[in-house]
Amino acid sequence: MSLEMRGEGGASEAAEIPPALRQFGVSRETYGDLQRYVALLKQWQSRINLISPNTLSEIWDRHITDSAQIFALHPEAEIWLDLGSGGGLPGLVIAIFVKKRGHGWVYLVESNQKKAAFLRFVVQELALPAEVHARRIEDCIDSIGQPDIITARALAPLDALLGYTNLLLKRGAAGLFPKGRDHQEELTEALRNWQFSYKLHPSVTDSKARIVEVRFPEARE
Repeated sequence: MSLEMRGEGGASEAAEIPPALRQFGVSRETYGDLQRYVALLKQWQSRINLISPNTLSEIWDRHITDSAQIFALHPEAEIWLDLGSGGGLPGLVIAIFVKKRGHGWVYLVESNQKKAAFLRFVVQELALPAEVHARRIEDCIDSIGQPDIITARALAPLDALLGYTNLLLKRGAAGLFPKGRDHQEELTEALRNWQFSYKLHPSVTDSKARIVEVRFPEARE
């Protein structure tokens, strides 16, 4: 699952990076951008509820690493679409990795205007290859174009996500949807209304969670 992005800092560079992130071969430059993002998130968190306050103390393990592992599943993908981006997890983290790679683009969709303002601020401050759409998903998903990967973290149950994204998934996009310990229940419910191929990827941040990769859904009649 390595992103093959380690710089020339060797062991001293690796020692500066949180242990949970080292498995992704994060470079000094990328880690610097991640640190700046976390600092901005904490600064804005005092005014806008971007993430659960109870998780601020574990932001690197619970949020940053959780987002990095999504990119690591398809690091070759060019166009990413992140729905319900909120505080930028995983969308901004993915954009930081895409920036390091040197090509690709990330679309972030967030209807909350204050959260969208934060996303735009980070995109500008870090010069990220990303664009923020401050609209409802159903109002802009068809106008964005065809992504390679669609992500959505803590946005909606899998059944609802397929309703939002099925047209793009039918055209060849893959959905990467992190799900918690009730992932099997969500799968069972979604399969009542949809036929689709899927793969379950283990999560590096929670042994009982999974990242559900979905392709080619068709609504059941």
